Amino acid sequence: MYLNLCFLYSVISKLLDPQSAAIVGASPKPGTVGYVLLENLATRFKGRAYPVNPKYDVVELWGRKIKFYKSLLEVEDDIDVAVIATPAPTVPKILEEAGQKGIKAAVVISSGFAEAGNVELENWVKAVAKQYGIRLLGPNCIGVYNAYTNFDTQFLPVERAGRPPPGPIALISQSGAVATAIMDWAARRRLGMGFVVNYGNKADVTEVELLEAFAEDERVKVITMYMEGLKYPGEAKRLLDTVRRIAPKKPIVVYKAGRGSTAAQRAVRSHTAAMAGTYEMYHGLFKQAGAIEASSVREMFDMAKALATQPTPRGPRVLVVTDSGGMGVQAVDALEALGLEVPEVPESIAKELKRELLPFAAVSNPIDVTGSATDEHYKIVLDMLLPTAFFDMALVVTLMQVPGLTKNLAEYIIGAKKYGKPIVAVNFGGSELVQKFEEALEDSGVPTYPTPERAAKALWALYRYSQVRRRL
Repeated sequence: MYLNLCFLYSVISKLLDPQSAAIVGASPKPGTVGYVLLENLATRFKGRAYPVNPKYDVVELWGRKIKFYKSLLEVEDDIDVAVIATPAPTVPKILEEAGQKGIKAAVVISSGFAEAGNVELENWVKAVAKQYGIRLLGPNCIGVYNAYTNFDTQFLPVERAGRPPPGPIALISQSGAVATAIMDWAARRRLGMGFVVNYGNKADVTEVELLEAFAEDERVKVITMYMEGLKYPGEAKRLLDTVRRIAPKKPIVVYKAGRGSTAAQRAVRSHTAAMAGTYEMYHGLFKQAGAIEASSVREMFDMAKALATQPTPRGPRVLVVTDSGGMGVQAVDALEALGLEVPEVPESIAKELKRELLPFAAVSNPIDVTGSATDEHYKIVLDMLLPTAFFDMALVVTLMQVPGLTKNLAEYIIGAKKYGKPIVAVNFGGSELVQKFEEALEDSGVPTYPTPERAAKALWALYRYSQVRRRL
């Protein structure tokens, strides 16, 4: 099994982490898919890029001369992956050339296959790929974004769709548009995403192979999945077995769209030729396999951010520290609704806190240091309670509008990481101080959320994953 996985990873790595790529359908005409792909790979990709289009010879672009090749067979160098963006009927012939060239991986951007009713054409593509031993991603996909090498087959311009920085999260998405929107969203928030892969119609490579590849990649700490539906008989069991094998080593967070209505299932079929199935089936599959299920894309990344940066807690007991009584109440509501515990502070420690905090501070849990708090009041609470066995994790509300708080508070919260327990922060507002404070926490690995509910769900994910690891 281990040797098989190593071989699989070495082949799939040609798709995810190639050193050279040919762009079939590359174009010098701005505004076309071929132009964006060429710009991505010719100007930012750290590997070698070979444009293929018989209409062009040498074209001056971006201040240099770009040589175009008539076909894949004309390229003298070895090629790891062929990126194909030509009309659907031309794809089988191009794959034949790729096979004759010895290329073992292809990303088929082109649409117009099974999702449009052309099942026979898609089967032809699959047959050619199988004949030559080519691992094929797609068709009808945006392919791969690798933030480490800038191998980027997304065909939307950077100025319209941002690319996130390298980081510990990988995304496997059945939808290209959803993947693009997530990348743009993550880029604006500086959320590190090392890999984004959209597999489209999954004529060959499925989420299972991608899960296995990311399980072996040390740069990936959390795997996220956007799913619409499975496509072939037997896929559910294969996915279940794969997730169950990987989950004890790496968290897998899944958001399943198309949750059961007739209209939703119809939309899934027309999108990627998949079957949505009953949501109850997927829910049971995820729970049994140890995946953590999200109820939205945003929630998926709220949880992934915490799972990528925080240790797993030993238990469900949460310390809540706040400078707003109202936010504290909301935090307790959210935590308890998720099955987490907010235990009272032991009387002996509460008495000591009373001596150290302001006379009107509440010390029962949530601990309300009040709107008159200073940075040091937070430090006192965290240093006194987090090292004890009474609490497993902390939710810290920091409304920076309070006059006694400064940017130094971030250092105190970051310093509390030394106790080895999960810490998440709630930071709400739009001032420069609020933004800089949030950036300091995030850059130091303390996930920050705008509401207590979202922070509570992140802690729930951490506790849920601790249970998964114990069970599996």
